[in-house]
Amino acid sequence: MATISLLGVPWDKQSSQHRGAAEAPPLIRQSLRAESSNSWCENGVDFNTLQVFDRGDLPLTGGTTEALQEIEAAVETELGQGHRVLSLGGDHAVTYPILRAYARRYPDLSLLHIDAHPDIYDDFEGNRYSHACPFARIMEEGLVKRLVQIGIRTMTAHQRAQVERYGVEVFEMKDWRDDQPLDFDSPLYLSFDIDGLDPAFAPGVSHPEPGGLSTRQALSIIQRISSPIVGADLVEYNPRMDPSRVTARVCAKLLKEIAAQMSIH
Repeated sequence: MATISLLGVPWDKQSSQHRGAAEAPPLIRQSLRAESSNSWCENGVDFNTLQVFDRGDLPLTGGTTEALQEIEAAVETELGQGHRVLSLGGDHAVTYPILRAYARRYPDLSLLHIDAHPDIYDDFEGNRYSHACPFARIMEEGLVKRLVQIGIRTMTAHQRAQVERYGVEVFEMKDWRDDQPLDFDSPLYLSFDIDGLDPAFAPGVSHPEPGGLSTRQALSIIQRISSPIVGADLVEYNPRMDPSRVTARVCAKLLKEIAAQMSIH
């Protein structure tokens, strides 16, 4: 059974509109332990029996350069101990430094990205490290050999050009089929932006976009992955937009099922 480090990355300084995603990790943990549910995953495994070790939240207090370095170093430490890392963001900018650490350990890594937005701008409003840009940084540095995006429904002309430039495989939401094959021939990293879900299921995000995946569709995607998931992140949950905490519960559910899938290969 794989050993998983649960790592909070409470950083949202690269968010382009609303702040608040930095407050997400403790609320996701709280929902994970809520007495209104239980610890069992859908594959019949008790989450509490998985080798998941909570490393707490990174104390990210510096500027952008320092935060990027600290995130990368923390993930590198966990990987160096033979652990797989499941990170709780934070905005989507955190995925770039995480993948820098992963690329050194997994040179043939594939990346599955679930999101409403491609997040592949070369820069966004003059900022190359915006949460709208991490996949441009990842692809231009060759950190993964393959990038597959699911749920996209806001692609601009510039982002379409970026997708073509980097050879990204995109399943726009308008074209998605629930029986779409998802075959990967190498270790896989999963980056899950909560706004990939339709806001009817997950309203607590900074950039809600109608027409997305249902929670069940997302769970089905996760459960159909047959390649080893060697790392994952859940990002862009914004508690300030989630007064009922329904999105926190969705995040906790996704966390459980991702951890279960990470543990079986």
